Amino acid sequence: MRIRTALAGLVLMASTPALAASRPRYGGELRVAHAGPPEIGEPALADTPMEAALLGLLTRPVCRVDSGGQVHPTLARELSRPVPQALRVTMPSAASAAAVARAWTRLSATESPSPYRALLYPLRGEGRQVTSTGATLDLALAFPWPDLERALCHPALATPPSPASGPFSAEGRGVLGAQAAWPEGRPYVDRLALTATDERGLARLWSARQVQVVLGTPPDDNTLTGAGLYATYLAYSPRKVPADFRQAVESAIDREDLTRLFVRGPAVPMANLLPPALMPQGPRPRPTAPAGATRKVTLAYDAALADQRAVAERIQVKLHDQGYTVALEPQSRAALRSRQAKGDFELMLSAFLLPPVPGPALAVVLEAGGRRDLLGVELPPIGALTDAGARDARSRERALALAPSVPLIPLYAQGLALRAAPEVTGLVLDAQGLPVLEGAWLAPVEATGGGGRP
Repeated sequence: MRIRTALAGLVLMASTPALAASRPRYGGELRVAHAGPPEIGEPALADTPMEAALLGLLTRPVCRVDSGGQVHPTLARELSRPVPQALRVTMPSAASAAAVARAWTRLSATESPSPYRALLYPLRGEGRQVTSTGATLDLALAFPWPDLERALCHPALATPPSPASGPFSAEGRGVLGAQAAWPEGRPYVDRLALTATDERGLARLWSARQVQVVLGTPPDDNTLTGAGLYATYLAYSPRKVPADFRQAVESAIDREDLTRLFVRGPAVPMANLLPPALMPQGPRPRPTAPAGATRKVTLAYDAALADQRAVAERIQVKLHDQGYTVALEPQSRAALRSRQAKGDFELMLSAFLLPPVPGPALAVVLEAGGRRDLLGVELPPIGALTDAGARDARSRERALALAPSVPLIPLYAQGLALRAAPEVTGLVLDAQGLPVLEGAWLAPVEATGGGGRP
């Protein structure tokens, strides 16, 4: 327990002051600036890396995956396998168990199902009827799926924020207080002071030493950079565009230039269904342009994301040379997800946060691409492999094989970059590429050589 660790540090302090100074300590206010929205909504829709990081301060899924791939209960007390084909999730209370069940069931709402419902597909009933008994969720699997625990750690499976659902709770405008009863242990800092700004504001606050952590800064040698798992695709409706549409896009779009010139970093080009963080990309020759025919299409994109607007405008220009007149249509994220689930679009920039495991990630991609019919074909053979490396390899192989049959054209993947002052100690990123701020503490000024920045 953290309290025990802190007490042990006090015992050693007199004889080993340098060692004691480096040990985790409680207290203080951590000042954080971010380039995200001032308010965050539904977990399944707040799924950019920035939004997931901010939402994760107030609410969490039942677990998290660390950078080494190990699962740690967070909101849950314990995850266990009473038998191989069942997972038991023990929650702190009956109320928290019921909240998790409601959140998971809501992903499969028939009016606008979320692509993240694919994370629950291995459950009997495909996660449509998750129920709790007291403080326990007993999940029966329809087929072997050893990666279920890691899939359940996805931020989209968190409950809506409540006073006991995250490591911090709101205390006032821009101020979050540490939750003493957080199952993983009380956060080290007493409170977080959050400031929402833009990229220029981040630089100004950092240079003036008014903040100790900045989230969403451009990446460089002095930043922590999370895995690029926020994948953006050009989705298209095969019934509404010509058969050679994919060829036209592939011949017109240079992913390297698109990512470098129009996408906020950290970002990498993505040529396969899974991003470079999950599978090697390799060279991909560009095809010749098909014989063009005049065609008018509409490209929908996320109105909240400046990157998507820039990319949509670039695609509009490049497809014009292929004979396409592209009208741009900004939409809310909720509207985009609803239209994608119904197939009510011609072209759409579709982005979602993939889990850090190839098998569950492939499931989300197939769901988002309108190929839910493939889940029952592809997932059981992957889950039947007991070795994690073999499952990952099989998932990558299937991603390559299935790419031509999934109406998603991969474009780029993004992560989150952050910068921390020297006095901020113990700040790490999890496997999802998100900061674990509850594990950071403030070292005394003497331990940081005066607290100055390099």
